[in-house]
Parts: sequence; C-alpha cells; structure tokens
Amino acid sequence: MFEASDIREWRGHDVVDAGGHKIGVLESVYVDTATDQPFFATVTVGLPTRRRLAFVPLTGATVGPGYLKVAQSKDRVKKAPSIETDGELTAADEPGVFAHYELPYAPGAGGERRLARR
Repeated sequence: MFEASDIREWRGHDVVDAGGHKIGVLESVYVDTATDQPFFATVTVGLPTRRRLAFVPLTGATVGPGYLKVAQSKDRVKKAPSIETDGELTAADEPGVFAHYELPYAPGAGGERRLARR
C-alpha cells in the first residue's frame, strides 16, 4: 500500500482496472478513520453532462507512470455507489459503499463514521 500523502499527488490522474481499461480520473481519497490509511478513492465517471464520483477500494491498488491501477473491474466501479461531483458521502450511505464491494463494515465504537475524506 502507499501513504495517503503519496496518493494525493495522483489526483487528476487516470484510474484503470487490472486489465488496463480506463475507469475515470482520481478525484479524492477517503481514509479509514480507525487507521488513517487510504481505504477508498472517488473516481470521476460518466458523461460530461452527468459526471459523478464513484467509490472504489484501494486494497491492492498500485501506481504506474501517470495512473492508479485498482483491483476492481471497470464495470463494477461504474455500478458502485456514487455521489455528485460536489456532494458528500452521508453517514447513512457509508455502509452501502462497503456492501457493494462485499467488504465488512463496522462504525467506530462510539458510532463514529468509518470513512473521512482527505
């Protein structure tokens, strides 16, 4: 895995799937609040008039010259929960992001959010 400060430098670069197919452009990074490590990224997807930010896990992601390669397929990311380009992930929608990728979800011991945008 890579440090959160390192991945932030990749904002605006292409995000591709394991087969090298372009999914979109890296917009932001969400960290796991329990570890402060990068956990999800948002990727700008859609047509120019209907852009949205889709969530993709960073587990197994690697960087290459000018791109971020994620382990999920392009199709799965494009069907993932998303937010408007100027939107925010609500606490109520957070579990759905994890569920889409079949990842375990548990809020903090005091009910805190699991993800924070960095």
